[in-house]
Amino acid sequence: MKFLHLADLHLGRSLGEFRLLPDQRYILEQILCIAKERAVDAVLIAGDVYDKPVPGEEAVQLLDWFLCKLSEYKIRTFLISGNHDSDERLNFGSRLFEANGLCIAAKYEGSLCRRQMEEYGKVNVYLLPFVKASQVRHYFPDEKINSYEDAVRTVFKHAQISPGERNLLVAHQFVAGKGTEPLFGGSESAAAVNVGLVEKICSDCFEAFDYVALGHIHSSQQAGRGEIRYAGSPLKYSLSEIKNDKSVLLVTLREKGFVCVESVPLKPLRDMRHLKGSMAQLLDKQNIRSPKDFIYATLTDEEIVDDAMGIFQQYYPNTVKIDYDNRYTAETEQTDLTRITQKKSFAEWIADFYFQMYGCEIGAEEMAVLKEAAGEAGVMDETA
Repeated sequence: MKFLHLADLHLGRSLGEFRLLPDQRYILEQILCIAKERAVDAVLIAGDVYDKPVPGEEAVQLLDWFLCKLSEYKIRTFLISGNHDSDERLNFGSRLFEANGLCIAAKYEGSLCRRQMEEYGKVNVYLLPFVKASQVRHYFPDEKINSYEDAVRTVFKHAQISPGERNLLVAHQFVAGKGTEPLFGGSESAAAVNVGLVEKICSDCFEAFDYVALGHIHSSQQAGRGEIRYAGSPLKYSLSEIKNDKSVLLVTLREKGFVCVESVPLKPLRDMRHLKGSMAQLLDKQNIRSPKDFIYATLTDEEIVDDAMGIFQQYYPNTVKIDYDNRYTAETEQTDLTRITQKKSFAEWIADFYFQMYGCEIGAEEMAVLKEAAGEAGVMDETA
């Protein structure tokens, strides 16, 4: 049985001032060709279908076209919501759509959604939309649920998953192997780093599943064992993803215990590239190639070039960002680094952070609570 695993479509997204809907349509057409040529039985879409909770009309139409094509090809689709999606909007019409091979699990309602497929025996496909601890706690008030991992373990505990059967899970969470962190590449990186350990789920939660199709991190990679995988986003959605090669994952399930994962590369309509050099060097006719690509340029000129963006966009109309790397920026970075690495106490760091967030000084009572919490977490000595 063959599955195509994709995630983080972020339909309706823009890159700076540039709309990406043509690029998204182009890449979805490629995915449809792969699905048809490889004769896949189902497509797994692991969340962040849209870029915003209230997507624009064109984004909705694009998803409608894509799902209708999959239905036309007699390919079943299993789709969950991500943290960027509105579960209510994505869930609309889900019971009606299922008759056409489209199963949507956009909202956790107290039980883990399961569907079955038959191919040389039964395959259980479980769908876990993006969940928070508070959502799961609502259905299981007697369970101790303080973190995302507690929530996911509780969901699985009450799902009665049979480890002897072939089980596949589609989920949208921040998952890491033991002692490892995912390699970030995209808009999810800042959020994942900022929440620290609160959002992270250890990969050993998924021992009952033969394959786990993950969404949330934009770089394709495994999380723990090789059968727990992030598909990554199908396009480069931020400058931090410039070096990422995009793909979809072709997953083959045979008898219990046999899982084969193949990465199928995707070619974008417009690539994203980083150019570095002087203005004269970069814009020399001999050096210009693929002018329609999205460009991030780092200029090494010692003097600031007037209207650098305007000049650059005459040659590369889809230039997204221009910055400088010269003696002045090197000195500025060293000054900033010295300021950042100055030795500060825990209280000083917290006070600075609080002021940046709320624009006022932190109170003594709030500071005491944070010191106590830091002491319990082993971050600092409570007496400090």
